[in-house]
Formats: sequence, C-alpha cells, structure tokens
Amino acid sequence: MATSTDSTGRVREHFRRKAFSFDQLYDEEHALQRALRPGLFNRREFALEVARDYDTPRVLDVGGGSGRIGELVLDQGASGYVDVDLSDSMLELARNRLDRFDDGKVTLIQGDFLRAGIPGSYELILALGYFDYIEDAPAHVRRMRELIAPGGSVVASFPRWTWTKGPVRKLRYEVINNCPIFDYTRAGLMELFAGFANVEVRPGNSGFLLRATG
Repeated sequence: MATSTDSTGRVREHFRRKAFSFDQLYDEEHALQRALRPGLFNRREFALEVARDYDTPRVLDVGGGSGRIGELVLDQGASGYVDVDLSDSMLELARNRLDRFDDGKVTLIQGDFLRAGIPGSYELILALGYFDYIEDAPAHVRRMRELIAPGGSVVASFPRWTWTKGPVRKLRYEVINNCPIFDYTRAGLMELFAGFANVEVRPGNSGFLLRATG
C-alpha cells in the first residue's frame, strides 16, 4: 500500500519534470489555452475577485508553482506573497517571474505544506489545482485553518468525477505519469470545510470553486 510520503514524492517528481509545460497552460495571452481550459482562468478570476475584498492582503499560495497568480495579486495590491511548493523547478520559474517586485514582498518555500515552516498569518490562502493531488485533504485543511488570519478566506479548486474526463485524467496522471489524482463531491467539500464560519461552493463543468471564510 502506498503511503502519504510515497504520494508526496510522486507528485514532487511529476512537477519537477513537467514544470515548464504545466506553467504554459496558464498563459492567458494564448487564446487557444483559454478556449480549451476555461476552468483554469475561471478559478484565477475568482481568486482575484476574493483578493479585492481585502485592502492589502497577505497571500499564501499553497502549491503556487510558477507564481502566475502571485504576479497578479501583487500587481493588484497584495502586501506580501508566499508560494510554498514541492517542486524546485516550479519555484525557479516563480523566482524569475516575481523578480521585479520589492525585496521582502515575495517568499518562496520549497517543501511539503504540512511540514514547511511558514511564517505569519494570511488574509487569503490559495489552493488552486492543489487538492487534485492531495491524499490526506483533511490534514491540509487543518493547516490552512492554523494559518488563516481572522476574517480571512481560503480559495480552492477541486476536480469532480465525470465520465467524459475522469477516465482520461486517471490514465494520464496515475498510469502514464505515476502521479496520484483525486476527485471530490459538493457534500464532501462541505464536510471537509465544516470548521469554517462560511463556505461557498460554485459548481463548474468538471469541478468546484470554493471560498471558506474563517
């Protein structure tokens, strides 16, 4: 039986190898990407919408990868941005992308979110495209609750099983790339985030967008 540590290592290796190609999926200048993967851009816009509810939010991006959303929230007025990610290759892309911002505004942390030393608390915690690969989701939500500032929000995306996309995703990730993949239901999300004061779930064609306020 695979352990949580095994799963984390497989995810780390997957994103080490696929860093550049994965980053290109979020290139908003390419109309084809927007047409083929509207969900990626919908969740980005949702995150920016929530960020605007705070004047100068401190933002923690869990599994933030190459820092594309970090660039946008910083341009929008975030006072600080922390990207914690397993992949050194993804964080190198983030370092290059975010180099133009003032020293002290950006912190990049390579490591497992559950074990990494993450300073401070945050008005906004992002987990976009993160829970897709998480074996022990409750532990990660508990860590987010520890790091959220009073009145702060978690914005996260979750895939759901569909017979049109589910089998293809399982084949591509688990069989071909040896990377675990998980699916969620609305009822499961409400249970997962039951410790938050308010939970909003928006359904999409192949997943959910969630905002949980502490």
